[in-house]
This record gives sequence, structure tokens and C-alpha cells, in this order.
Amino acid sequence: MTEWNDQALVIRKGLFHEADLWLKLLCRHRGILTIFAFGGARSKKRFCGCLDIFNSLHCRVKSSRNGEFLNLQEAALIDGPQNLRHSWNAMGLAANCLRFVDALEIGADNATECYDLLEDMRIMLDTRAQTPAVAAFFFRLRLASEMGFRPELKFCGRCGRKIGGDAIFRADDGRMFCLDCADRSAFSSQRHAMRIPWSSLQILQLVSQKNPSQWNFPDGEDARYCARAIDGFTQYHLGLVWENGFFRHV
Repeated sequence: MTEWNDQALVIRKGLFHEADLWLKLLCRHRGILTIFAFGGARSKKRFCGCLDIFNSLHCRVKSSRNGEFLNLQEAALIDGPQNLRHSWNAMGLAANCLRFVDALEIGADNATECYDLLEDMRIMLDTRAQTPAVAAFFFRLRLASEMGFRPELKFCGRCGRKIGGDAIFRADDGRMFCLDCADRSAFSSQRHAMRIPWSSLQILQLVSQKNPSQWNFPDGEDARYCARAIDGFTQYHLGLVWENGFFRHV
């Protein structure tokens, strides 16, 4: 049997038998794992009632004798939401972000960056008085970027010039094209192409590189343009679409 310690964020949990829990955890150094907490629904000594969704924990984990499953031996609370659970809006955004994380296969290679991003998102949702719905889309773009799917938003994908105005975004190859190149290639008529105003493009550039605590949220048209571009990009490259409260693979 092997035993290890790690920090982890609780993504999902469920009850099996009368007192046992299964947990989906994003571990800081190991990625997403399913771990069983025997007695987790009742034990106050080993888990101290800390196994709630979106809590960050220090965990001691041991594999079973046959290596078929992981057993949570002990957990201590590092941090958790203070205000989040009192806001329906914030809880809805948190659930959307957690389900997006759950739908991805986050491994050890980019676990630390994804863990830090989700932790920063939790803190932002927990401390901000109001968070617009576009924050969930921003989170998808930022997480996709950390997993190696960052789109090229600064330079034209054809001529290579730095973009300084409205542009055409191709969701299928994750690149921007200046309007001159787009007109010559008729990109605007293609299925995965959309025109992005310069103000919206600047927001997307910032979001793809900065964590939630550094985001500025747009209003009106810019929010809609950003959400549409991100939705098309994540559908094409990650194969995920939001449908009936869950992310479905397409």
C-alpha cells in the first residue's frame, strides 16, 4: 500500500452505504481523483465535518491493499467559503465552474495551475458582492488556457501583425484574423468564425492570462461577444456543451 499527503479541493461528493462517502477531489499535485472516505458522513475525529463542496483540505490518502481504490485516512480544513452558500447567484456560478472542472481530465501535469485557478475563483465568488454570469465563461477560457488550449488573441493568424482593432475569431483553430485578411479569405461566412469588437478582444486577452481576482467584468454587448466566443471555442476544442445543468461531451 502507498500513502501520500496533498492539498485538495472538493469537487463532488456522494453517500454510499449509511456512513461512507465518495469524493471527487482536485488534488494540487495529482489532478482529479475519486477517493473514498469510510465513515466520512459521521466521523468528527478524522474529518471534522470538513468534507463539503468547495472546501480546500489537507488530505492523507492511502491506497487499498489491492490498489483498486484510494482511501481518505484523514482530512483537515485549510479554507472554505464563508459567504458563498448564502448567495444563490454565486452558488450557481460556483456549481457551473465545478461541473466544468469535473468534466475535464485534469492530470498531474497541470494540476497545480488548475488548483490555484479554482481556489482563486472560489475566493473571488466568496468575497465579491455581485458577480455577473459571464464569469463562468471566463473561467472556462482560463482553465482551457492552463490545460494547453490558450487561443492566440494578439496576432493575426494569417499575416502575423499585432491586432489593434475589431477582428475575426475562428473558434475551430483558436486564432484571430485582422479584418484585411478576413475579407480576403471570406472568413466571416464560415461556420466557426465570428467578428469580435476590439473592446471585447481586449477583455478576452486579459482573461486568458490572468486569474479571477484580476478580471474586470464587462457589461452589455462586450459580455455577450465574450461569452459567445468562449462558448464556441470550448465546444470545439474541449468537446463540452452546457445542457440541462450539466456539461455534455459532443
